[in-house]
This record gives sequence, C-alpha cells and structure tokens, in this order.
Amino acid sequence: MASLTGTSISMTSFKASLAAGSRISNLKSVSLPVNRKSFTPLRLRQSRFRVSCAAKPETVEKVCEIVKKQLALPDGSAVNGESKFSALGADSLDTVEIVMGLEEEFGISVEEESAQSIATVQDAADLIEKLIENKGA
Repeated sequence: MASLTGTSISMTSFKASLAAGSRISNLKSVSLPVNRKSFTPLRLRQSRFRVSCAAKPETVEKVCEIVKKQLALPDGSAVNGESKFSALGADSLDTVEIVMGLEEEFGISVEEESAQSIATVQDAADLIEKLIENKGA
C-alpha cells in the first residue's frame, strides 16, 4: 500500500521496490478514496501505469542537445527523456559538465544536492523547469 498526504492511493498485487527509478510490475488494481469515500477499485489489464511530471518537449530537446554536445555523441545517437547519463557513457566529471552547460543555457543555478539526483535527461529537464518556475515566482 502506498499513500500520499491529503489523498491516498491503495495498490494491491504488485511486486516492486519503490526506490527512485523503479517500476511497478504486476499491478492489478488502483483504489482512490476521495474525501474519505471509497470507490470501486480501478482494475487494470496489461496497461502501463506511469506517474511523472513531464517537462515541456522543447526543454527535453534542449537538454538532449546539450548532453550530446557535452558527451561528443555522434549526430545519429538516440538520446531521449529516458536516456540515462551513465548509459550514454557519462562519468561523474561529464555529469558536472552537463549540469554546468544546462546552467549556462537556461540561466539557472543548480544546487549540488539537486545535481546529484539527476540520472536521466528527463530528470534534468524536470529540474530545469522547476528552477525556472521558482526563479520567476
């Protein structure tokens, strides 16, 4: 069972570790109580259930371009939101250089703690949009 403050989500019949980046497999049903009233659980059949805060496609594309440039990847290299920096051959120094390139391109400053949590292009794009939003507020 998983729950969130203010609302709750009940999940049954699944096997997964809910660590960052993990996937839930064998999910059979989802129950969403609203205002302390329970509704019939939603039954899922061979469908993908994914929760994410997706950044704008243009932000993801810019991040992809910066990653390709920093890692000197060939033009035909497939880089998308789900691409992991480590799978693209980036070491810790490369990741620092990628973050510096992102800071320069987007006019932001990424804290060290936040930078360490970036593992994929999507992670970077989501963080960028969050920082830009906070900067404008």
